[in-house]
Amino acid sequence: MHPTAGDRRNSAPGDVVWVSVTEQPELSPTEWVREQTERILAQGTTDGVAVLDRAIVLFTTTGAQSGKKRYVPLMRVEEDGKYAMVASKGGDPKHPSWYFNVKANPAVTVQDGDKVTTGTAREIEGAEREHWWKLAVEAYPPYAEYQTKTTRQIPLFVVE
Repeated sequence: MHPTAGDRRNSAPGDVVWVSVTEQPELSPTEWVREQTERILAQGTTDGVAVLDRAIVLFTTTGAQSGKKRYVPLMRVEEDGKYAMVASKGGDPKHPSWYFNVKANPAVTVQDGDKVTTGTAREIEGAEREHWWKLAVEAYPPYAEYQTKTTRQIPLFVVE
């Protein structure tokens, strides 16, 4: 056990919270997402795991309220070693839950193939967002349709 800034729900500011260093990130409660993640973990790589024949990467985020690590497989949108996280939720009117986790805890891990890196996610806007949105739609064309299904602008993060 090691001290960490883990789950603070029952602690006072400045308290050390102990968690196991072997604590595994949580899988999604959504069956198809969970199965996709389990395949990646079993293989040790994201290679060969795809959606509509398009590559995915596996992000690990930290819960905004729980402090628990969570797996988030997303479409692979990469440029010059930077990755985009597209908070589309299939065009749902609400942001995916991981969006709030990344806003609260921007340190993420990215697995692309068998390569694992860490980075900091930041939400992007303006011309930078437009550039990454174009890359996202090229990587996964259904994103364009998802945007037409919702009144919210689908958020994008860049992890670098």
